Amino acid sequence: MNSNFDFVKNRKYYFIVSLILVLIGVVSLLTMGMNLGVDFKGGSRVQVHVGKTFSEEQIKKDAEQLGLKPGSVTTAGDNRDIAVIQFADPITKEDYAKLTKAMQSKYGKHVDLQQSTVDPMVSRELARSALYAVLIASIGIIIYITIRFEFKFAFAAVLALLHDAFLVITIFSLFHIEVDLPFIAAVLTIVGYSINDTIVIFDRIRDNLKKTKIKKIQDIEDMVNLSIRQTLTRSINTVLTVLVCAIALFIFGGESIRSFTLALIIGLVFGAYSSIFIASQIWVSLKERELKKKKKLAPANNEA
Repeated sequence: MNSNFDFVKNRKYYFIVSLILVLIGVVSLLTMGMNLGVDFKGGSRVQVHVGKTFSEEQIKKDAEQLGLKPGSVTTAGDNRDIAVIQFADPITKEDYAKLTKAMQSKYGKHVDLQQSTVDPMVSRELARSALYAVLIASIGIIIYITIRFEFKFAFAAVLALLHDAFLVITIFSLFHIEVDLPFIAAVLTIVGYSINDTIVIFDRIRDNLKKTKIKKIQDIEDMVNLSIRQTLTRSINTVLTVLVCAIALFIFGGESIRSFTLALIIGLVFGAYSSIFIASQIWVSLKERELKKKKKLAPANNEA
């Protein structure tokens, strides 16, 4: 990247891009919702290793013939030879035994079934705990950054984190990817990596702010541009290192961690973007507004 690239000058375009993505997410959530797994809506999830190509509709009919009411059937596995059957209500041991017998009778003795069941009350508690975890993490970050830096830094950092988390949710909603507990773990991991990158940039901004004589708004923008350039290599290298590991886990890891690694990959990309193009730019906008109100500085050269 050009060492003279102006990160701050075009910040309104970064905000517009992010706003468009957020609006897409809002529309997607209102129209399509989230594909919540058993962890969050309760019921039973039965994974059937069919071992060959199958019809999702036929698997659903097979279950219905046993008097069961499957909500949906999706494919899984590298070869798409695994059927995942979702049941809104927990199925009994007797129903599970009947389903196992029927599947093995139709598709062969090699067919393997795995069941996971979550009571609706437990699922609601899990959803509530996940929300509390994100809220507590956000409050902790605000307190920490406010003490170490100032509230404007904290506000910008948390806004960028919420931006990252929401965009990950948007991708999962748009493509109707199942959301389970590992997804929440991924979101909290993303928060950790993203805030780490953001704090590195903010720390450099704070150091450079002490060395800079602010006479006009352009001085603030130049100082933030310098701070981002000084930390850019470190930020990119950190994200790329973790990204390579996450992609390896996604390719070679098991189906049970697929949603975790996918959310992590998406979140790392958005996190790197927000640390450089969103969090620091929000702080610039807040700082310039404060200084303009105090009438201490003249407008920047690039301002109308």
